[in-house]
Amino acid sequence: MNDEPRKQFGALPFRVDDEGRIEVMLVTSRETRRWVIPKGWPIRKLRPDETAAREAYEEAGLAGDISRDPYGVFTYDKRLKSRSFVPCTVDVFLMRVEKEQKRWPERDERERRWFDPQTAAELVDEPELSDLIAELPERLAARTGRLAKAVSGRG
Repeated sequence: MNDEPRKQFGALPFRVDDEGRIEVMLVTSRETRRWVIPKGWPIRKLRPDETAAREAYEEAGLAGDISRDPYGVFTYDKRLKSRSFVPCTVDVFLMRVEKEQKRWPERDERERRWFDPQTAAELVDEPELSDLIAELPERLAARTGRLAKAVSGRG
């Protein structure tokens, strides 16, 4: 058996409310009903960020701005239909959600829900993904601060 990790691409969907609070959307996995982010295998002729955006639409009915560069990486063991496991490395792309569809391809197979980052970080099983979610408010604030400085000419 090949223990080389397989590559996947995922979206970390988030939104910011009127008070500046960040929320993260998680979906349930089809098989085990664990809370996860939308993710999947590479799709031919799509860039990694485009693949992540497609997965966010198919699994959660989401559309929005997705980063071109990965926000981070996490690893996990994917359970296959054969009941065996394959190690996977997931490149995670931030997605600022602009639209939630009422109908989407996997709506009958998954649940989707918004959480504050701390709760979302506690709900996912993968420690590296938990860290990426927990760090989101601080990392977004740092990006926004750098952007504001660059726009004002002080950066």
